[in-house]
Amino acid sequence: MGENETISPLDSFCGSTFWDLDQTWYTNDPNFTECFHQTVLYWIPCGFIWLFAPYETYQILYSNTRYIPWSFINISKMVINLLLIILSIISIIYAVIQSNNGVELYTNDVYYVTPAILAATFVLTLGLMLAGKKRGIRSSGPLFLFWFLLTFCGGFTYAARIKSIIDGMNKMETYPFVWEMVYYPLVVVMFFINCFADKEPLYMEGEGKSDNPCPEEAASFLNVITYTWLDSLIWKGYRKPLETTDLWDLNNKDKSKSVVPRFEKHWQKALSKQAKKPSEPKATYGAENGGVSFKPSPSTKKIVSVLPALCKTFAPEFLLGSLLKLMQDLLAFVSPQILSLLIGFVEDLTQESWKGYLYAIILTLTAMLQTLILGQYFQRMFVVGLQIRTSIVSSIYRKAIKISSSSRKESTVGEIVNLMSVDAQRLMDLTTYLNMLWSAPLQIALAIYFLYQILGPSVFAGLGVMILLIPVNGVLANATKKLQIQQMKYKDKRVKMMSEILSGIKVLKLYAWEPSFQAQVEEIRSKEIDVLKRAAYLNAGTSFIWTCAPFLVTLATFAVYVTSDPSHILDAKKAFVSLTLFNLLRFPMSMFPMLVVSFVQASVSIKRLNKFMNADELDPNSVSHETTQSAISVEKGSFAWSQAEPPILKDINIEIKPGKLVAVVGQVGAGKSSLISAILGEMEKLSGKVNTNGRIAYIPQQAWIQNCSLRNNILFGKGYNESVYNKVINACALKPDLAMLPGGDNTEIGEKGINLSGGQKQRVSLARSVFSDMDVYLLDDPLSAVDSHVGKHIFDEVIGPKGLLKSKTRLLVTHGITFLPQVDQIVVLKDGEVSEIGSYKELLAQKGAFAEFLLQHLEDEGTDEDIPDELAEIKQELENTMGKEEFARQISRQRVASESQSQHSENAENRPMIASPDRSLSRSSSTTSMEKSGGSLRRRSSAKDRKSVDAGAPAANPNNNKLIEAEKTETGKVNSKVYIHYMRSIGGWLTFITLVLYILYQSFAVYSNIWLAKWSEAGNTTTKNHTIEQQRDIYLGVYGALGFGQAILVMLASVLLGLASLRAARTLHIRLIGDVLRLPMVFFDTTPTGRLLNRFSKDVDVLDNTLPFVMRSWIATLLQVVSTILVIGVGTPIFFAVAIPIGVLYYWIQNVYVATSRQLKRLESVSRSPIYSHFGETLTGATVIRAYGQEQRFIKESESRVDINQVCYYPSIVANRWLSVRLETIGNLVVLFASLFAVIEREKGTMDPGYVGLSITYALSITQTLNWFMRMTSEVETNIVAVERIKEYSEAVQEASWDHGKREPPNTWPEKGKVSFEKYEVRYREGLDLVIKGISCEIEGGEKVGIVGRTGAGKSSLTLALFRIIEAAAGKITIDGIDIADLALHKLRSRLTIIPQDPVLFSGTLRMNLDPFNSYSDEDVWTALEHAHLKTFVKSLPAGLEHEASEGGENLSVGQRQLICLARALLRKTQVLILDEATAAVDLETDDLIQATIRKEFKEGTVITIAHRLNTILDSNRVMVLDKGEIKEYAPPDELLANKNSLFYSMARDAGLV
Repeated sequence: MGENETISPLDSFCGSTFWDLDQTWYTNDPNFTECFHQTVLYWIPCGFIWLFAPYETYQILYSNTRYIPWSFINISKMVINLLLIILSIISIIYAVIQSNNGVELYTNDVYYVTPAILAATFVLTLGLMLAGKKRGIRSSGPLFLFWFLLTFCGGFTYAARIKSIIDGMNKMETYPFVWEMVYYPLVVVMFFINCFADKEPLYMEGEGKSDNPCPEEAASFLNVITYTWLDSLIWKGYRKPLETTDLWDLNNKDKSKSVVPRFEKHWQKALSKQAKKPSEPKATYGAENGGVSFKPSPSTKKIVSVLPALCKTFAPEFLLGSLLKLMQDLLAFVSPQILSLLIGFVEDLTQESWKGYLYAIILTLTAMLQTLILGQYFQRMFVVGLQIRTSIVSSIYRKAIKISSSSRKESTVGEIVNLMSVDAQRLMDLTTYLNMLWSAPLQIALAIYFLYQILGPSVFAGLGVMILLIPVNGVLANATKKLQIQQMKYKDKRVKMMSEILSGIKVLKLYAWEPSFQAQVEEIRSKEIDVLKRAAYLNAGTSFIWTCAPFLVTLATFAVYVTSDPSHILDAKKAFVSLTLFNLLRFPMSMFPMLVVSFVQASVSIKRLNKFMNADELDPNSVSHETTQSAISVEKGSFAWSQAEPPILKDINIEIKPGKLVAVVGQVGAGKSSLISAILGEMEKLSGKVNTNGRIAYIPQQAWIQNCSLRNNILFGKGYNESVYNKVINACALKPDLAMLPGGDNTEIGEKGINLSGGQKQRVSLARSVFSDMDVYLLDDPLSAVDSHVGKHIFDEVIGPKGLLKSKTRLLVTHGITFLPQVDQIVVLKDGEVSEIGSYKELLAQKGAFAEFLLQHLEDEGTDEDIPDELAEIKQELENTMGKEEFARQISRQRVASESQSQHSENAENRPMIASPDRSLSRSSSTTSMEKSGGSLRRRSSAKDRKSVDAGAPAANPNNNKLIEAEKTETGKVNSKVYIHYMRSIGGWLTFITLVLYILYQSFAVYSNIWLAKWSEAGNTTTKNHTIEQQRDIYLGVYGALGFGQAILVMLASVLLGLASLRAARTLHIRLIGDVLRLPMVFFDTTPTGRLLNRFSKDVDVLDNTLPFVMRSWIATLLQVVSTILVIGVGTPIFFAVAIPIGVLYYWIQNVYVATSRQLKRLESVSRSPIYSHFGETLTGATVIRAYGQEQRFIKESESRVDINQVCYYPSIVANRWLSVRLETIGNLVVLFASLFAVIEREKGTMDPGYVGLSITYALSITQTLNWFMRMTSEVETNIVAVERIKEYSEAVQEASWDHGKREPPNTWPEKGKVSFEKYEVRYREGLDLVIKGISCEIEGGEKVGIVGRTGAGKSSLTLALFRIIEAAAGKITIDGIDIADLALHKLRSRLTIIPQDPVLFSGTLRMNLDPFNSYSDEDVWTALEHAHLKTFVKSLPAGLEHEASEGGENLSVGQRQLICLARALLRKTQVLILDEATAAVDLETDDLIQATIRKEFKEGTVITIAHRLNTILDSNRVMVLDKGEIKEYAPPDELLANKNSLFYSMARDAGLV
């Protein structure tokens, strides 16, 4: 430019040359021109701040903090800023004075414009600083960068001024020198001050300050981009395992209360827009398999997608991220250009040395800048992902609370929870990669452009190979996807099976059925493993192609390049710059298939979410709440569970006045529970009008209990009022239960109320409603689950005319007829219609359905002498009304019907209980309102799960009020034993061979690059034996062979590793299921099913899919890191001196990070479970929550749980960034030293350009490799935890052996069935009190014994003891003289029979449910069904015995399920039969059927009955009365009843039997 005659505008602007290459570049002493100093170096920083001023203004205006107090920092900033403004103005004044004095230099514009720009800019920065102080901005990014740029650019001018002294100044240079000496130090100090954050603002707008704010808010911009604000947490995590208390609150902008309203606003807008469109017919729903499916009818409403709402909510943050990504992508292509210059520098020895150092520094600075930008990009994307998850989880929760019954039954609780756990997570993961959609094509285009510059058209050969590989990839991806779907199908099947096994584990143990079910699970598992094997081969194919791909591309390009033209010589610059560009190309190419998979998964997730979010909601207008004379009124109401189904209730007309007690009665399936659901608005109203007046309390038939303390279950969000609370506790007969519970009313109640008996749960549910003090009470048969004397107490104290609720309106569904004379009005339902309404007396007089109902009931109660007082009165009234003869005739007709029923089960359909198949199957709902209304997942018997407490559970020390043990989170490093355990599961040889193959693969990879360096050095020179062409072909041939060698080796290694890890997965799963099924029952009582299932789903999935991938990546990256260091070190041995300290630093950072990260991961996964368990609980109790109007409280609770989970998740995102910034900085140091040593060695003349290219190409890739290696190390640690968790259960204490006992019983044992207890004691688990205290008694063979006692007397403990579900603490039980403790468990359990209180069925055929081992003939099975009164019903099913029972037997009514349990007992027909309150949950008719069959079929056997209804054991030979684990009375019932002081007499009196 020196010779160029044309003068640029800037030359005339300055009055001197603006740019002179001879002064700046072609010299050993480079310097900028004076004009460049005066313009560009000042203007760049000023331009930057003016450009970003609007952004900073936006930040200031929208800040929600206020007023930072004056401090040393902001006072210093203000003073220095003012000084700089003064200096700039002085500069202008000086120029004016000099110009007036005729100094020609100062007539040039630059001396006025630049100081004026500086002055204006400093005024701007002062304004921004003061405004920021007022609006609470503690540290500003744009201002920090402005002062940094000013310092950086000013450094050149400052250096030039100092140099002018050394060279000797002329007079004209004195002022600029003095000005610079004052100005520059002020700028440096200002930059230094801006590295720190200001004081905390005085207050925040709209909310109080957090007690434990995130230090990010207090961090300066420098700390934010380098993540040093996290240091304190990382250190703390290194010193000790982190706990939740060590973590900070979320930033306000990330909390649910900030995020959710923003999303909800856009979502509601989208919904209302859709709603405004002309309405179409309502969607009808039909069940469909395979995931959450809501199938609309042809006239569907248009589905509104959540995607636009998400985009609108999170677009601004996302776009900022995209901008950062663009900057990073462009910077990535600077490195190859610098590398090209550096190789050129090494080749050309005439270039000045300083240029080499400049290239090395620029290379490092570019990498460093990339590191910081990428860190911020990922951080922002992860935060957006986190916010997306928060808003989706919250929206799913809000939707689930108001979804209609018909939509709700489309999917299981598990499937809806999956929306929250899997689908929300997928969308969250996708945000990080979303920008790759445009970024990958951009990177590919740039790489090809630069490659074309170097290699010309040859690059298209490589590109062609890449394009050819795309369809191959597509085929592989498709095949993988199919296999994935198949594997998911098997996995779902297996997990569903396990879920049922764990839910019904007690039944499996009692029947000794575990081996059959274990075999079923293992059969599914082996199919799953076969699919995974195929996937392993596919993966090997994929890795073969991915290893080949980059190599084939470079090979094709270089081959075409060197063979297309003899003048094309492959030198170091071309080879290694191309290689670097190809490496850059590799990432977007490899990301593309992953992106496609992620997108497919995300689109599936969005579809599933859309279906759910658009599902029909309950119509809030189906029930009106007008103030009228009546509390509840239904006019001409017809109701169904969905629009498409036939109505269940037809033409209902009911009016209930305030304060009245109205009973609803009717046979099973008459629609009693459905009536309550209709009043609650849970059913679809087909016609008519429903009105309720006042607030409603609802007590469901199956109590819904939350997993929280008993007191909180009762308070249910209301404030605690001691006197009211105690009154309620007494009235609901909970006082004795509280005394027994280990922590009183602060005892934690397990999932689904697992540690309460059915009766206790029902009383808690009742207490909740009474405490809530509402106006209208809807009671769905709450008395069926409690003992009769308790039922009487509750009716008198709570529900009846003198109870606590006497002034309230009560609608009571009941099966018991003893209370009917006391109610104001009775509604009789028959087949979904109101057949009669009136008072007790009126209905008796009508001799209609009600009288029939009573007759039926009286006949069930038995002969005259058995009838208790209340029933005797009812009988008397009936006789009076009907006339004695008519009454006798009717009762005998009922009796004949009943007897012929029990003899000829062909007549079974005459009984209302066993409905025709279609009726009972489609309408099993009528037994419960909960089932269809999104209430309970399965309508289990009401007297469910009488676990530890009922059976006399222990009053342990008062602070022992936790039932569910908190999940154990391991702390510290994963024990090496876990790795050894895993390696052993794989097998030693397999491990060794796989490692050797990987090492060989890496050696080939390194050598192929060394070969390339040799080739590029050989260039045009020839050896004496070969021509140029021959030599070229040799180099090309060897290079190709090395590439294919790599691909073959990696494929073999991949196959071996895949098969090895599957072998381990198979072995560990077999061990896990074997060990879990052998755990004692007490373990299942204290461990939530979800936690166990997690082992079988999540942890086994990690073994199957995640660990193999992670292990493969870990081995590959480890070998890459080692080879990089070797390659650089061999070329420049001095590098080893630097590599060692860098290695130590790396290892140290890794150790510090892994300790913290591991613990954060653990905390995060532990804090995730409560979100899902609370959600599952909400779904189950949605009807109750809605009835009490508690939706908002539950939504808040859910959001706070999400926030707690994000509190653990956010630091782990940031810790990730903290690590990558530090690791990449280490990688950048490697680049710096590799390039510096190359420059130094070049000075000595010992460095080949090829080797420079090789070592720097490796160095440039080390950043990513180090990062991946670190990630993978941490991933291996994180995922190996799955092995640790699985191993944990194999080490738990197991129950006694199934097959090997001390003695073998004879095949016919027990022949007589004589049971003896000798000083027998038992406790539930170590450290708890005895529940049976040294009892001794005998039950003769063939004797019928009833066991009674109040709740907690130890009745159920006795049955558990007989089956050795709990083992003796002292004493023994003998059956026919053999001590049961000497027998193998399965030998014992298979020779006894039990009909448990909870009729558990498993999904599968009816035949499997009766005889899972296929040990009986079909004939035997049919006979058992016939005796159980089920033959006609089963015959009428299309599939007969092969009829599929759904999960938990939901498609059968409770009564039918109980009869199937009876059929199981009849099929076994052992000498000893135990009935554990088997009829507590069924209506009286089924109860009679069961009792009659047992009397007939087990005439000769020993029958031990634990009684709930005393009338069922009045015909026993003897009755045992238990109290607090001791036998108080043991005699024939007549004898006990004759003694009015006996306990049995008082219980019979309470039950109204005497």
